Amino acid sequence: MKIGLLFGSFNPIHVGHLIIANYMANYTTLDKVWLVVSPQNPLKKYGDLINTYDRLEMAKLATDNSTNLEVSDVELKLPQPSYTIDTLAHLKEKYPQHEFALIMGSDNLVSLPKWKNYKLILRDYQIYVYPRPGYENTDLASHPSVTITMTPLMELSATFIRQSIAQKKNVQYFVPDIVLDFIDSKNLYR
Repeated sequence: MKIGLLFGSFNPIHVGHLIIANYMANYTTLDKVWLVVSPQNPLKKYGDLINTYDRLEMAKLATDNSTNLEVSDVELKLPQPSYTIDTLAHLKEKYPQHEFALIMGSDNLVSLPKWKNYKLILRDYQIYVYPRPGYENTDLASHPSVTITMTPLMELSATFIRQSIAQKKNVQYFVPDIVLDFIDSKNLYR
């Protein structure tokens, strides 16, 4: 089975994440997409990241009824900080029956040369790229391992959602109702 890995903090998971994951699972050569909840991105500041297990639970709630989207907690079990190449090596060893590919935004493709062992990633894994505003062109877009997709352009961000919740604005339709209920029940992002 060919599995696409969509890494993220999912702080919180929102419809943009789900649209991207669903597109990749249904409109590419991928069979399934695993949303990999990352405890901490080594290239980002810790900032206002909420509890990892709350982010994991929200992702599970959002994908509970999906047949081809799953949530993975693999990075929670690996040494921190978690580097993509290490996670890929771990998954390849644990699930030799699967072929893994990366899913990333064009903004991450631009920053890929900053990643640990990025040349190994390009050599050994296929990368499916979805568009991000302002990151249309990059030298790596023509690399043989890179597939640029026609995923609908999403300008929705978790930062926007967190700020909106803090300002007591209505975020209905930006996050699944079940996730919004979880956020409200735990008084998150207030």
